Amino acid sequence: MSKLVYGVGVNDGGRPAKISYKHTKEYKFWFSMLRRCFSEKCQDKNPTYKGCTISDNFLNYTYFYDWCQEQIGFGKVDEKGRGWELDKDILMLGNKTYSEYACVFVPQEINKFFTDRRNDRGEYPVGVCFNKFHGKYNALCSLNGKQQHLGYFDTPQEAFSAYKPFKEALCKQLALKWQHEIDTRLFNAMINWTVKLEV
Repeated sequence: MSKLVYGVGVNDGGRPAKISYKHTKEYKFWFSMLRRCFSEKCQDKNPTYKGCTISDNFLNYTYFYDWCQEQIGFGKVDEKGRGWELDKDILMLGNKTYSEYACVFVPQEINKFFTDRRNDRGEYPVGVCFNKFHGKYNALCSLNGKQQHLGYFDTPQEAFSAYKPFKEALCKQLALKWQHEIDTRLFNAMINWTVKLEV
């Protein structure tokens, strides 16, 4: 008998959701995906999930379970023992729909690299903030978990022009680091990735 999760996800029992009373990796990814798209509480906590949807195929747990088995990176862990994550918008920038065409499993190091801290940066372009003490615009880029200072500039555009090539070079380095472990689609997307001027 099929069960509905969040009123839309269909678990028809065709694949295991639990083994030895513990939810499977597949089910955890599936449930988490549904929660992001259909839980108001989750979206209030993280507004970036507002407007996200799921393809008809991915709403079916059996389909999603089988899809996971075929994906590079599913079930992998990094050198720190952290599981790889399901991403929907690196292959297709700005994508809001979880689907078999857009989703890919990525190491946490890569997923964090692409985190958009739009709410933290305020009115300025990505990588740019205003330094009141110096009265100039600061270009900053996270490098190995620490903020790398790229210089002070007279305008936000000048600061962004310093940030953009630095961030893009880091992306290529990261792609080459993981080249032999990640999906080819992910590698190509990272090699060709560019920073967009958005505020």
